Amino acid sequence: MYKIAAVGDSDSISGFAAVGLDIFTETEPEAAGATIRSLAQSGYAVIYVTEALASRLKDELERYKSLRIPIVVPIPGVTGNTGIGMRGVAESVERAVGSDILSDAAPDNDEV
Repeated sequence: MYKIAAVGDSDSISGFAAVGLDIFTETEPEAAGATIRSLAQSGYAVIYVTEALASRLKDELERYKSLRIPIVVPIPGVTGNTGIGMRGVAESVERAVGSDILSDAAPDNDEV
């Protein structure tokens, strides 16, 4: 059975323990990168990472984009949503379908 983890600052991820996720409190990029690598090698299928931490781990997280498992998902922390998670979803959808279907820009009726 696959496992699910959350990595980030304590205030942002502590609630995930209540729903059965394993939590790993990290605030420094180097330590968080090592934790994520360890989780990936230990059978975790989904790893949630706070956006604040993910923004400082871009190179580290890039290696998991082409893998089936683990899926690394940036999530908002207590400091708010930075948009990193949604941009990642949009990039993945665009790669999958070949077009940006999630763009906020809708054509004007005059253009149709």
